[in-house]
Formats: sequence, C-alpha cells, structure tokens
Amino acid sequence: MAVSGKRIWVDLEHQKGGYMLNAMFKRLEQEGATLMYTARDFGNNRQVLDELGIPYKLVGKHGGATLYGKLEAHIERLRALLPIVHEFNPHHSVSFGSVEHIRIAFGLGIKSIFFNDEPRSAAVARLTHAIAGHIITPRCIPVEEYYKLGASKDQLVRYNGIDEIAWIAEYRPDPAVLETMGLKKGEYVLMRTEMTHTQYLREMMLPEETRIVDFLPPIVRAFPNHKYFLIVRLPEQEAFLKKKLARLGNDNVVVTSFVPQIQDLMFYSAFVASGGGTIVRESSLMDIPSIEFFPGETAWQEHFLMDNGFPLYHVKDPKAISAKAIEILSTGTGAGRFTEGFKQKLKGYDNPADICHGYIERELAEIKS
Repeated sequence: MAVSGKRIWVDLEHQKGGYMLNAMFKRLEQEGATLMYTARDFGNNRQVLDELGIPYKLVGKHGGATLYGKLEAHIERLRALLPIVHEFNPHHSVSFGSVEHIRIAFGLGIKSIFFNDEPRSAAVARLTHAIAGHIITPRCIPVEEYYKLGASKDQLVRYNGIDEIAWIAEYRPDPAVLETMGLKKGEYVLMRTEMTHTQYLREMMLPEETRIVDFLPPIVRAFPNHKYFLIVRLPEQEAFLKKKLARLGNDNVVVTSFVPQIQDLMFYSAFVASGGGTIVRESSLMDIPSIEFFPGETAWQEHFLMDNGFPLYHVKDPKAISAKAIEILSTGTGAGRFTEGFKQKLKGYDNPADICHGYIERELAEIKS
C-alpha cells in the first residue's frame, strides 16, 4: 500500500478536526502509516481528543481575543512545534485550517493538505492559502472567495457537501448517555454560544456576550420542566450567563463548557441552537430541528442545508428565536424521530474525509522512501 511505512503529521487546533477526521486517522493507521498528532489547548479540544482516544502532544494555546495575543501565541506555537515536527520527519501532513501546520510544512518542504470551510476568517486564509499544498473546500462556497484570499485553481479540491458530513455519515447513536446524565429523549435542549473570539465577530460583540440571555427566558417559562444545556466557548461567557440567568431560578438551566458524547446528546434532544455553524450543521444533517442565531449573514453551508431540505433555521431576532423554539417544543419529536434514516440522504453527497485520504494516498505513492 502507498501509505504503509509512511509518517503523517496531523495538527489538531480545535475539536472539529478530531471529529471530522478520526475515521480517516484509523484507516491510515490500519494501512500501516505512522501518525503523529499535535494539538492546541483551546476550548474543548483536549476533552474531545481524549474522548476519541487520539494520542496527542499538546503544543501551544489560543491567543485570546486581542491581535497581540493571537500573534504572540502563533509565534510561540511555531517555535514549539518546529523541533517536534523536524524530528518526526513526516512524509505528509494534514490539518483543519491550522496556520502553524501550513507554515511549518511549507518551510520544511513537507507535503500538506488542509480543510477550509470558513473564508470569512480572512486572516487565516491569507496566511495559509498561498503556501498550502491542497485545500479541500465545499463546492457550495463560491470559488472566488478562495481566489481573492490567495488560493490558486490547482490547489483547490472541491466537493459536493459540507465538512460535517465526514463524521455524521459515520455516526451511530448510543442512548447510554441518557441514563448516565439522567435525561429522557426529546425532553432537553442543547444551546451553544457565539464564537465571539473570531475575526468576524470581534466588532459585533464583546467576548463575554451571548444573545442566549435575550431569547432563553420565554422558552424556559413555556417549558420549565425541560433541561437546557448552555455550552459556552469562553470562561467570560460562562460568568456572563450565570449572572444574567440567575433570575430565572430554574435548576434545569445548566451552564457548562463541555458535555460528553455531544453527538449522542444532539441526536436525542428536542432541538439544537447555536450562535455558530458547526453544531447546528451536524444536528440538521441528523434531521434534528436546528436554530442558528449567528448575528451575521447566513453562511453558504447553511444555505446548502436549507436548500436541500435539512431542518435548519437561521433566525436573528431574539423574539423570533423564542417563538421558533417554542413552536418546535410544542410540536414534539414524533414517533419516527430517533432513527438513522438520515444516513440514506447523506449517501447522495461526497465525504470530504474520503477525498482527503485519496489525495494523501496518491501523493505518498509518489514517494519512494
């Protein structure tokens, strides 16, 4: 096999990479490749990688909300990664949008491939596109968005679908988490805060802010016996939510930075809501009613999902969000809700992890030793 005996470096900067590519990692290892995993200390990344059983070297951290902090963390992580990667001497490398991965791979002459489904993060794109090997991108995002940020036609690998299909297509529901957490199917809700640390939200919101405080109270008053898990991205958001929602006086509202087996919790929930895209893309692919309350323009991936009949709703007005949530809860889950029927529909789209594997395999076949 082309990959047997080859060394592949994987850089996992945030949890999406672990979820998305875990099946591909296992496949490469089964085919005889040696993989080295490096990870950044950011958000739930460590907990997710531990849960997935991925053996990683923790290198560096997120730089926070300021430009100075981001640059400082980037420089420190580059300095720490360089000797580790140089000693491993990989034949190939892969990441989900890691700036350090692409810079080191380019500098050391290592073949690289990475995923980018967020050209709105223009700074990351400008630092990576011009020097990356291949860039895997959803076809629903206009190719011009990548060209204007430095990518060339030869670099881009386009596919019919979105990144989240890579792991949702492989997902098998496990109801054990319900017993562990004392939950019942369809009687709880997952909500995730906005990504206020990102380039495209820094000018719209303060780091600690989340609009959950505006639309959640009417929902809780209408359905006080449901459980509500509010998953924060930043410590500041956790403190903000606990202070603002204390007046609700409802112990069923739980503010946390991490929940175990999040795909299983999504699958058996009444609905999922988020100020970012990934979690609601996952849930809508599973045919779960999903509300996105991102304050900006609707992303191309969300248009793809809505245009193809997946139950995703992008709602910005807090009163409208409350109304939509109450409508979903009033309707109930229905008898056929908790099935794996969603998988049949996903077969009609491309799996980006399979595409990535194919490129790695072909490029490794060109290497003699």
